[in-house]
Formats: sequence, structure tokens, C-alpha cells
Amino acid sequence: MGHDTDKSHQEYISHRLAQWVEGLRWEDLPASVIDELRRYLLDSLGCAFGGSSTPDWGLMRDIIRDEGGNEKCGLFGEGGKVAPQQAALLNALAIRGQDYNDIYWQQDPCHPSDCLSAPLAATEVRGGSGKDFLLGMLVAYEIQQRLCEASYPGIRELGWHHATLTAFAAAYAAGKSLGLNADQLQHAAGIAGCANATLGAVTAGHLTMMKNTVSPMATRAGLEAALMAQRGYSGPAHVFEGKESLQHVMDSEWKWDTFDDLGSDWRILKCGMKFFPTEALTHAPISCTISICQDHDLKPDDIAEIRIKTLTKAADILSDPAKYRPTTRESADHSLPYCITMGLLYGRVTPDLFDEEVVRDPVVLEHIDKIKVFAEPEFESAFPKVQRCHVAIDTTDGRSFEKQIDWPKGDPRDPLSDQEIRAKFDALAVNVSDQRREQIWAAAADLPDCTLIAEFTAICARDQ
Repeated sequence: MGHDTDKSHQEYISHRLAQWVEGLRWEDLPASVIDELRRYLLDSLGCAFGGSSTPDWGLMRDIIRDEGGNEKCGLFGEGGKVAPQQAALLNALAIRGQDYNDIYWQQDPCHPSDCLSAPLAATEVRGGSGKDFLLGMLVAYEIQQRLCEASYPGIRELGWHHATLTAFAAAYAAGKSLGLNADQLQHAAGIAGCANATLGAVTAGHLTMMKNTVSPMATRAGLEAALMAQRGYSGPAHVFEGKESLQHVMDSEWKWDTFDDLGSDWRILKCGMKFFPTEALTHAPISCTISICQDHDLKPDDIAEIRIKTLTKAADILSDPAKYRPTTRESADHSLPYCITMGLLYGRVTPDLFDEEVVRDPVVLEHIDKIKVFAEPEFESAFPKVQRCHVAIDTTDGRSFEKQIDWPKGDPRDPLSDQEIRAKFDALAVNVSDQRREQIWAAAADLPDCTLIAEFTAICARDQ
């Protein structure tokens, strides 16, 4: 059922979404949504300064330099200009590079700011304004977050990565900032969606640089799809629910009514920020462990065993055998045992603790096997409303301590304050002068009044 391709193009979900995207106006936005756009932009810029210092970002930059291109769009961090699709890829990889950007997890997880660089590049191509960019950015959040609510079970449980959904959101977002009409937006979604399914292998077992690269590649594809649609390229209207569509090939139950409240229930208000540069489901256990150790003045050698009860998906993805012997940053920041070990050893979990010399430090092996991870079915039944975890610590002298929490710091029920976002930004933008940081912070707040987005992009770089 639902595999027909005989309907009018306007009857498909892709057009329904396109109509909403085309009709979205700045005047429609509540003050709370505009403020969250500012906060998520600043959080993303901090992540971009940190991520543009990673080895994988440097490799991709070198590849793109060798490739050459029409230098139209600015780069976060390093500065300079590259071709639009190249900017979409590099800026997304900068934001994503340390796994520190935002998180929304319902049936599937996503990091909506992965898409941010597509509408940014589109706005630069158009010669557009701050509002043109911010509207595209909002489209990315509203569509990607809903796509992560739609499939039962989530596509990750079927072996697909959520970058599959990123391509759709990036196409709509870039198309909005380009000023495409509904028919063009529908084509953009069809182009991006039919050509960019991503295997879950990138987050299974031993992780590689591709873990943080597949979403940026999907973002680049979304921008390219919008540019193609602008020129008249066509894509399948039935990409969501027709024959051999997303719904058909994923073979799960898709609840498309999740899009019924577009424009009235703003999903960006339900997104979360990361307090730790790690996979989202590690956050609550990290917080519990650090809290217990600090409250009871426990040192690493005091610990006999740490038992973590968590979600089934967390136990499966984050504590398989490969995660007890991570050898790369990518495996380490998706390893619950490693993250807990860092909290135990250092009382913090920060980007520097995923550098190769720390990951390979023999002291890690002295403690990582103390950590036992168990799937708790009762916690699974409460997810995604709560992300419950329970941590119990036994000491070498026979004492026991435990703590349970329902959501981590950064969840919209315990959000990062503006001061905490600024502290995160400053910690990541260590190679940026105080004056430039202040300039960026102020410019982001004033972005709705910016008439040319290229002026904003130009200052989002380290001092030259």
C-alpha cells in the first residue's frame, strides 16, 4: 500500500512540505524562535572553530583546494572563499567535526545544525540577507527534526544512518534561502532524497573519519539539489511515499502526520545542545559518574566497578567490544566506556581528551574494563520522553554509590544558558582574539538586520 506513482505532483508529501517552506515568512516567527536561532547559530559557530582544527577537516580542505572552483562562499574558522558546494561541505564538517553540535533524538537522532551551511551558501549565492539565511536555517530544523519522528522504528534500527534524512532537510533549507517556489522545492527534495541514502555502517563497530563526514556530504548534496532545481532539473515527487520511495524501501511505519503542525509547534524549541563533545546518549551517564565522584571525592584508584544501566540502543551502539579498545577520536567519542573513563580520570570530558595521544594512553586500559554497561528494558519504554540512566559505583573499600537522571544537561528541560553557550564558544574559539569573538557574538545577535550575509560570513573566521 502507498506505493502509487499516479497522483498529481501536488498530492505528494514532498509538495506539501514545499508549500509550507515557500510560504514561511519572517513575520510568522515568535520571538522565542528567533532567539533560539541566535543561540543555535552561536553554538554552531563555536563548534565550527573547534572542528576546523581537526585532521579530517584539514584533509578535506586540502582536497578542495586542489580541486579549485568558483570562490563565492566564505569558510568558518580559516576564512577565505570556495565554491558553494565546497563551502557547504567544509562548513558542515567544521560544525560536525568534534561531535559537539546540537542533538535531537526521537525515533532517530539528528544534528540539525549539520544542515546550516547549505542555506548559508545558498544565501551567499543569492546575495541575500541575514533573514534569508535564518529562514533557511529554521526550515532545516523544522523538517529534519520531524523526519526523525516519522519512522517507526527509526531508520537507524533498520541499518540506515540519519544522514539519509539530512539530505532532504538540507535541500528544503537551501531552496528556501535561494528563493525557490514550491514546485522547485519539491524537485530539490526529490533530487537530494533519491540519491543520498547513507548506510549505518559509519556508526557501527570501529569508527572512521566518515562518522562525522556523511552528514556534511548530505548537506552538500542538499545544496546542489536546490541549485539544480533552480536551473530546471527535475526530481521524483513521490520520493517520500510512492513506489520505491523512502517509505517503501525502509519498510517501516511512517507517520506523516508529524508534519501537520508545521508553523504552529516549533521543533527548534525542543532541540538540545551538547554539554560534552560525545555521542548524545553518553551524556547522562557521564554526568552521573562525574557527579558521584565529585560528591564523594572518589579517585580513579578508589573504583572497583562502575555499572551503567542505559537504553538498549546505547548499550548496543556505544559499548560493543570495539568501544572498549578505541583507537581513533571517532571511536572514542562514541565509546561509553571511554567517555566514562575520561570523566573518572579527569573529572571532565572535553575535546582535548579525544586527541590520539590521550586515546592511546596506557592508563586508559587500567580503568576502562571496570565499566560494565547493561541494557535496561524499562528505560527503553520511557524513551524518547526521557533518556533515563542509572550509574552505580563500587569502591575498593566496599562502599557503594548510585545516581539516576532522566535527561542530561543541554536538554531543553535543562538548557544551556547564554553564559554557558558563550563559555563553550570561547573554549572552542581559542585561536580567535577577544575582539573578534565579541564581534561575532554581536553580529549573530544582529543578524536579522544584516542586509548582506557575506559580510557576516567574512567575520566568522580567525584573525588574519
